[in-house]
Amino acid sequence: MKDISVTSSAHNGLQLHLCNTNKFKTISVLFTMKVPLHNDLTTARSLVSHILTGGSAEYPNRKRIQRLLDEMYGATLFSDVHKKGDDQIITFRMEIAADQFLTISNSLLESSLNLLHEIIYNPLLENGVFNSIIVEQEKRSLRQRLISMYEEKVVYANVRLIEEMFRGEPYEFPASGREEDIAGLNASFIYEVYEELLRNSRCDLFIVGAFNADEAKSMVEHIFSEQHNYTPIEEISLHRKGGGEVKVVQDKMDVNQGKLCLGYRTFCTIQDEEYEATRVANAIFGRFPSSKLFVNVREKESLAYYVHSQIEGSKGLLITMAGIDFKNYKQAVEIIREQEYAMKQGNFTDGELEKAKSMLISLLLEADDTPLGIMEIAMQAVDDGLSNKISNRIERLSKVSRNDVIQAVNKWELDTIYFLNRKEELQ
Repeated sequence: MKDISVTSSAHNGLQLHLCNTNKFKTISVLFTMKVPLHNDLTTARSLVSHILTGGSAEYPNRKRIQRLLDEMYGATLFSDVHKKGDDQIITFRMEIAADQFLTISNSLLESSLNLLHEIIYNPLLENGVFNSIIVEQEKRSLRQRLISMYEEKVVYANVRLIEEMFRGEPYEFPASGREEDIAGLNASFIYEVYEELLRNSRCDLFIVGAFNADEAKSMVEHIFSEQHNYTPIEEISLHRKGGGEVKVVQDKMDVNQGKLCLGYRTFCTIQDEEYEATRVANAIFGRFPSSKLFVNVREKESLAYYVHSQIEGSKGLLITMAGIDFKNYKQAVEIIREQEYAMKQGNFTDGELEKAKSMLISLLLEADDTPLGIMEIAMQAVDDGLSNKISNRIERLSKVSRNDVIQAVNKWELDTIYFLNRKEELQ
């Protein structure tokens, strides 16, 4: 396997990460702005990400922007917002055809970087603040997105677990914002939040595809000439419980199926040496259809319509999620915890260990075959300070031993159990 490496450099405080590869006929560009989560700002920041793509000074509406994208051989532009650990991240992503596959005199990469810069740094203004029409449009759109998101009860249960589990911590706040905040936000305040983002965000620019690296660096230095705030990656701090009782939270709604979530603190992040062991432990526990949760909760006992677990490596968080009949709540919790205890006692086979490692390695290899996958690997390398080479990550996974897994899983502490129940059902 030939490694695809990412080279990084700084330009006016902007962190540039280049992955030059001929594997794709497109070039993917991702610009990220990372700031600490803040209760009073998350909703406004979420709006900023969409207001900026709603129109700029040169291209004052989405129709004009789309016309330009069409002229750029069908280029695409998306904005989004998410959270990673205690940070909120605003992203702008473009995908364009690689210059080497086109018969044009001007560089499409340069054109895309110019458009990205225009969108982020030259917004459409009205009396020195954001255009009020765009602001109101995006407020309505965000409200609809949040309503739609929470109508999906799996998502709702996950959000509620995190709210309860991390009460009083920045991670409590959803990156997309809160519906109740929207009405009180106006163009002036959101613009102030935007200016604060420009001053204080850590900005990273990822470019993946076929291009000349020296030319790309020169373009970035020329186009993104503003002085950016360079914020080094900090050590992830973990809140440790005082050994109190597990919090149990139950909401009642008009739902047809119970949504059960168990939130564990793993006390291990992507910056820790034992992180790969934690990933392998989760893979055996609930990550894949071959896992203990799927086999024992769903297949053997038929207690769940779905069941799996996932980790958030930037937060030291593991969440187990299951869709169950309401009457099966207690039994489902018991059997999930039995699998946890079995893992802590080392009750898993060498076959389960090797299969878990093999499946995680397969996911890495699959990620290496897509531009977004390569960007994800590069972003993790930025956060954990380790190599972005696939071969090095595979080597670390391959070395995880039975003892490593047992030590990792014995750090897990169940923090919160959340159950979305139907209104007339009592536990």
